[in-house]
Amino acid sequence: MNEETTKKDNRSSWKRLFLNHHWLVRNIPFFLFLSLLTVLYIYNGHYAEKTIKNINRTARELKELQYEYKTVKSELMFINKQSEVIKAVEPLGLRETLQPPVAIKDSLLY
Repeated sequence: MNEETTKKDNRSSWKRLFLNHHWLVRNIPFFLFLSLLTVLYIYNGHYAEKTIKNINRTARELKELQYEYKTVKSELMFINKQSEVIKAVEPLGLRETLQPPVAIKDSLLY
């Protein structure tokens, strides 16, 4: 019976120690600090997720722009080929010369 009473005494002393009004009032700043840390921890998680989403979106946009750049570059290289230029200027009445260019020299300078 002594053991049971000491256990009950220990429980009641623990309750008296931690659940009394003075202990709660003394530890309010600590509880507020823990609450602030919790809010900051949650905010940090949301901010990290938002940042990761932005990074992934930017990476996707970069890939799309790289594909577009390569496509436009290959089209430009195709259009700039001599045979394609000749086909493009034929409707304007221009045609390719078959004779090589002649260099004109000024006889007074030599």
